[in-house]
Amino acid sequence: MDLLESCGVEAVGIAVAVVAVAAGAAYFYLGRKSKGSLDPENFRDFKLVQKIQLSHNVAKFRFALPAPTSVLGLPIGQHISCRGKDNLGEEVIKPYTPTTLDSDIGYFELVIKMYPQGRMSHHFREIKVGDYLSVKGPKGRFKYQVGQVRAFGMIAGGSGITPMFQVTRAILENPKDKTKVQLIYANVTYEDILLKEELDSLARNYPDRFQIYYVLNQPPESWDGGVGFVSKDMIKSHCPAPAHDIQVLRCCGLPPMNKAMAAHLDDLGYTKEMQFQF
Repeated sequence: MDLLESCGVEAVGIAVAVVAVAAGAAYFYLGRKSKGSLDPENFRDFKLVQKIQLSHNVAKFRFALPAPTSVLGLPIGQHISCRGKDNLGEEVIKPYTPTTLDSDIGYFELVIKMYPQGRMSHHFREIKVGDYLSVKGPKGRFKYQVGQVRAFGMIAGGSGITPMFQVTRAILENPKDKTKVQLIYANVTYEDILLKEELDSLARNYPDRFQIYYVLNQPPESWDGGVGFVSKDMIKSHCPAPAHDIQVLRCCGLPPMNKAMAAHLDDLGYTKEMQFQF
């Protein structure tokens, strides 16, 4: 999965706002969800209704669901397949993890980092409000359920933050979920950090349940986070210790980092059952 290729509309009436609140409460408090908008076998088209440029190569895309009360229907920890065309007009399909949950009704959002030579990046650079994106899903081997572990450690690199953000947000915003999360998030520069405002907000709002440790290879002068590459000492200090009721999730993008993190976790005593790679 090439996750380095991965990863508001204002309210228009009191009635829609009330429906949104009710649907969100039902999602978390009652455990009931409307029928999802995805099809695991066939691509469906969703209209782009908002595109916000977050930096020179990162944008947030909001796509409308079939109705204001629709949900995407994506299980926590899973992703979608998006279909587009590269600069040669050839079809390309890539996996992405939305940053929204089924408590966000009527739409879903993708935060995409676009690379100069990326085939799907070309599609996202060219797509305009009013255009449609073809999506299929859900996809993926990971399905989160409340209480499956006492705590998660997470190691993410670059755009690999999107599945971690999805899982973390779902855990923290569910009042019935007491799972703790410790996240290590690595990037090259400060400007490369995706979803930093959202992550910092979660850390402020849930200090007893969520901790994040940023690591930069090329930090600014005033940087007080980690420096260089994610090390065994960083994992030991900023992830839960090996135990039968914890799990370390990793989504590091490039194969060398994934391989290095797997080796670090093995050396620190995390069994294969305690590890999961997106």
